[in-house]
Amino acid sequence: MAEHNDFGRIAEEFIAQKYLANGYEILERNWRFHPLEIDIIAQKDDMLAIVEVKARAYDTFVEPTEAVNLTKKRNLVKAANEYMEINEIELECRFDIAVVIKKSDGLASTILIDAFEPFEL
Repeated sequence: MAEHNDFGRIAEEFIAQKYLANGYEILERNWRFHPLEIDIIAQKDDMLAIVEVKARAYDTFVEPTEAVNLTKKRNLVKAANEYMEINEIELECRFDIAVVIKKSDGLASTILIDAFEPFEL
């Protein structure tokens, strides 16, 4: 497997652990509705969090809003709608973007909660 794929999985696990530590239940990881994918689907109380994780192997900060383009945001919304419909979920839903950066001394992350609104797209 390519090294960047390994780092992507490590980054997703790193972020999943952060959500778990903050009281979320991880409902799905790498949920697919071909060809769409959601990295992490988490729930806390009556809130469903759709999380897009971006892994960067360089020590340069990337704004979470710059890490996910308009097409990807639209695809996340489509996938979230399908997930909620298939699983008959009627909760409030938000879209988070997490950026994980590999640093010389470990991993650093920034999570933008409620990064965008579907109606803005």
